[in-house]
Parts: sequence; C-alpha cells; structure tokens
Amino acid sequence: MIVRLLAVALLGWMLGFVWFAIFLPQPLDGRQTDAIVVLTGGAGRIDRGIALLQGGAAKRMLISGVDRSVRPVELAAQYQTPEALFACCITLGREAIDTRSNAIETARWLERRDYKTVRLITTDWHMRRAALELRQALPGRVAIVYDAVPSRPSLTMLAREYNKYLLRRAAALLGI
Repeated sequence: MIVRLLAVALLGWMLGFVWFAIFLPQPLDGRQTDAIVVLTGGAGRIDRGIALLQGGAAKRMLISGVDRSVRPVELAAQYQTPEALFACCITLGREAIDTRSNAIETARWLERRDYKTVRLITTDWHMRRAALELRQALPGRVAIVYDAVPSRPSLTMLAREYNKYLLRRAAALLGI
C-alpha cells in the first residue's frame, strides 16, 4: 500500500513537472499598467522593464532586489538609459534578498503609491513562484499582469524551481 501511495505521489510530481516545464509563462504585449516591477536575478529582466517604461507602458518602475552598493548612475550607464529616467521614474528597491522579500518590498512600494495595476517582470521559469508570493503579499484590489522574460533553463534549474514552487504552495496552504 505504501509503495502504491509513493508511486502515485511520484506520478503526480512528474505530471506536474511536465506541465510546469512545457507551459512556461510567456512575454506580454505593451498594455498599460500603473507600475512595472522587475525582480533582479536574471538576464533580460531590467532591459525588458526599461523598454516598456520608455514605451509608455507605465509611469513608474521598481527594480526589486538591487544591491545596496549599486547607484542609479551605474545602472543608467549599463543599460544605456538616460539618468533622467532613473531620477524621475525608477525606484531601486534594496530591501529584498529573495523572492518572498521581493514580494513584500513590492507590496509596500505599491501601497505607498496607491497603484491598482502592476506588471510583474521576471524570467519565465521564475514567474509562477514570484506571482504566488506577490499575490499573497498584495491586497486583493491590486491587479497583477504577468510578463515573463523568455529563457532556456536547464532541466535541473526547472526541477529546482518546481520544487520551490511546490513547497511555497504547501506553505501558503498552511498559512506560513
């Protein structure tokens, strides 16, 4: 009986993993939101956020998880963006150290500005867990639009992220 239960659990994990790996979230169009939130940690994320901000998809952008030593002028130079854009429209969030604290930092930033819609930008394999954390941290009145940056993750990376996602879902069900 125990072997059967383990086999069913393993089969469930495998089917869920296949779903997780095959149906990764996709990039979104340039639709308008009140704000853009970019989670640091992956190639193309900040580039995508800046391009959308410059294209008028939002008025303000938070880059969450920026190291305390990084200055706006350095990011402006690295991403070939006018310093004025960083001065007026981009906030560097320096409190977050992981996905959960990204969500808390984002929720506080959005609440202070009373925004109703936000575009979340992160890598495709990271989007589901980031979205879960952000939904838990935000009040229900804030609508989240998901904009994934395409990548080519390894199976190992996908399996690791899938396991983290499952653990966070379980923790959320338990109220942790």
